[in-house]
Amino acid sequence: MTGLVIVGHGTRSAAGVEQFAALVERVRGRGDVGDVEGGFIELSRPPLTDAVGALVARGHRALVALPLVLTGAGHGKGDIPAAMAREQQRHPGLSYRYGRPLGPHPLLHEALEQRIDTALAGADRAGTELPGADRAGTELPGADRAGTELPGADRAGTWVALIGRGSTDPDANAEVAKVARLLWEGRGYAGVEPGFISLAQPSVPAVLERLRRLGARRIVVAPYFLFAGVLPDRIVAQSAEFAAAHPDLDVRVAEVIGDCDALADLVLERYAEALGGDIRMNCDTCAYRVLMPGFADKVGLPQRPHDHPDDPVGHHHHHGHDHAHHDHGSVAVVGGGPGPDDLITVRAKALLDAADVVVVDRLAPQGLLAGLRPDVLVVDAAKVPRGPSMAQEAINEALVSHARAGRRVVRLKGGDPYVFGRGHEEVQACVAAGVPVTVVPGVSSAFAAPALAGVPVTHRGVAHDVTVVSGHLPPGHPDSLVDWAALARARGTVVLLMAVDTIAKIASVLIEHGRAPETPVLAVQDAGQPGQRSLPARLDEIGAVAAREGVGPPAVFVLGPVVALTTTGPNT
Repeated sequence: MTGLVIVGHGTRSAAGVEQFAALVERVRGRGDVGDVEGGFIELSRPPLTDAVGALVARGHRALVALPLVLTGAGHGKGDIPAAMAREQQRHPGLSYRYGRPLGPHPLLHEALEQRIDTALAGADRAGTELPGADRAGTELPGADRAGTELPGADRAGTWVALIGRGSTDPDANAEVAKVARLLWEGRGYAGVEPGFISLAQPSVPAVLERLRRLGARRIVVAPYFLFAGVLPDRIVAQSAEFAAAHPDLDVRVAEVIGDCDALADLVLERYAEALGGDIRMNCDTCAYRVLMPGFADKVGLPQRPHDHPDDPVGHHHHHGHDHAHHDHGSVAVVGGGPGPDDLITVRAKALLDAADVVVVDRLAPQGLLAGLRPDVLVVDAAKVPRGPSMAQEAINEALVSHARAGRRVVRLKGGDPYVFGRGHEEVQACVAAGVPVTVVPGVSSAFAAPALAGVPVTHRGVAHDVTVVSGHLPPGHPDSLVDWAALARARGTVVLLMAVDTIAKIASVLIEHGRAPETPVLAVQDAGQPGQRSLPARLDEIGAVAAREGVGPPAVFVLGPVVALTTTGPNT
């Protein structure tokens, strides 16, 4: 018979580890599966590699790997399959069928109902220990079990706050909301509202406050968790704190689902499904396959296994993270475009919507900041010409430290991050720190500003080349890397960025080395903004014109025969 490996995430809670082990033993004791082992992908013993190794040592070459998770979030979709792939590398010829997450399922809903009714039947309030006989994992007397209705008035006057773990996967969060609705339907509660203890909103206090405002006087907080752990303890603590601040409310906390016959029944059902190939996974709203608003960073994201401290893999990296932000942090270096809010890319906007921290430049689209969630931290990394600026080393450190804390960081830059934006320096800092980082190109002002002013930087029969040059260092500066003499001999288009203070010197040197004095030049200031203005001049006049007209940053200078093609519009 095909062996079964039950795969848990892992916890720092000794009680949680004991409950997991008890469930594995309960499933093993049923005798429905010939061989059963259980292991964790991190934090707790035994590690998954020991569980798989034990089954292989007993002759199994085909397994069912069952993720002991309630929702199809990152652990079930990525971490566990990646860990199993590593086991296949260790054990050539090993194959496995993958089971689907446990929820939503009527057996779980009935278990939740039982835990809620137990909380209602007792006098226990938030923050107090339930009697040992009433705790999850111990079968309750028949009169207290789900299916035996409490008096209608008890349920009718009770609101339930169903609190899930929370995830950066929208599909997983939606499943918790679905369970809340299914728990409400037909059971007679006044209402059931979903919430989360980490990574997603609404929080526990927010849900409790919502129920209070809806008129609730008795609330049962029901943790949607399998076993004891850090996060269920946090639910109890936050519920107790809210109850203490609102003594007129009766706030009770139900137990976690825990080791029980119903959970063992469900594990065996999922095992049978996997053997029969009946998986029924929901891929239509999977953030790893489908572009979901705010979660563009997940599409096609490669999955990597966690490294268990007791698993001898290479560098023995151990995830010492706080489970409030278990999902690993990341950095997205994002090009915000030339300035207008609506010239940012779709992918960049989606990442911005999902961000926990935004480290923003002065030239990034500032209007988008107003649309961020209220809890998003905005770090001002402006570099003001001849004014205050945040050192690049400090920016790098901010990106790395926030990502290491488990946060999704967006480094929002103007234009394109790889066009004079120091974007790669920030990528290098993240790579050196072991922080996952991605780059999202943006619309560069080098091409957007001329286009918005009606100038094509290339045009058939006029210009077959375009050169983008940084003008922040004048010709002759010892640190300048520009070959100004070669640039003067070129016949195509030249676009100068950051050249407000140096344009007169640049024009003089270009003329000195052969560029025609009458070469048309266009200065474009505040491209795409309501105050955009365009100032035409000859190459030998542009320095004086820019000074006389008070041209200031951000401004782009474009020179070459294409400038003569400028179309006339409202901003030209």
